[in-house]
Amino acid sequence: MRRKTCARRRRSLRSARLRQKPRKDEDMRDFNDQARPPPSARDHQKELVKLISGLAYRHSQWQVFSDFAEMAAISISNAVDLAQSQTREERYMQIIQRYRADELAKFPQMLAALTMAMEEEPADVLGRTFHDLELHNKWAGQFFTPYHVCRMMAKMTIGDKADVEARIAARGFVTASEPAAGSGAMVIALAHEMRDAGINYQRHLHVTAVDVDAKCVHMAYLQFALLHIPAIIVHGNSLSLEEFGRWYTPAHIMDGWNWKLKREALPGDAHEIERPPEPAASSPRRDDDPPAGPAQLTLF
Repeated sequence: MRRKTCARRRRSLRSARLRQKPRKDEDMRDFNDQARPPPSARDHQKELVKLISGLAYRHSQWQVFSDFAEMAAISISNAVDLAQSQTREERYMQIIQRYRADELAKFPQMLAALTMAMEEEPADVLGRTFHDLELHNKWAGQFFTPYHVCRMMAKMTIGDKADVEARIAARGFVTASEPAAGSGAMVIALAHEMRDAGINYQRHLHVTAVDVDAKCVHMAYLQFALLHIPAIIVHGNSLSLEEFGRWYTPAHIMDGWNWKLKREALPGDAHEIERPPEPAASSPRRDDDPPAGPAQLTLF
């Protein structure tokens, strides 16, 4: 009887130790999670590459990347540019027909990864993703300028900070023209340098960017929109001056830049800015009137 009692005790102790072991593993996992540094911009960008590559079993990486850039650009544009929303919404619906429901669920995750990467550090995330996926080998030798080179050129362009501040004091803002936008790296670098110099680019910089490649237009628009850069991205040919479409960033529309540019237009400005069509009003508006603010919302 005594032997049986001792054997039961040993089994109970052994069971207790086994039950406690997972607790130690959980504690160790919690400790590792606390010790692990937060994801960097590069980590988020790698996640974007992983998500795009994950859909390559049914679609080409080029197709997934292009569709992601266009759908994300349309989603942002349609929230602010109502004049073109119907046509772009029809295009959006055409694109999603290519994918199953489980595949479509990956696209919001891609946008989240891109947003987090650019939140950590302003950079040409889509341009880097384009190269990491080796898409440049398949698209007519298209290569984007490395971002560190763009930073150097932007620093040279800004030059003397006092001169830029004097221009802003006289006019309220400075303008930049990019006739071959690509993924927008040059403009992003310019905004990056202005921020580091203590200049608020979201208020004092306006960009007109042009590219003949629609995919580059979508890439540039998406990154400018996430960084809240006031810009017009023109889908057109800088050499022949052909124009196929325009994309206005949320910062451009929400901050009334059409009116600002027309009011402060100078000889030699890069592009003539046209006012978007406005809804019919009961009383005519003068060209020099400021843009109307948003109407007060009511519940009743």
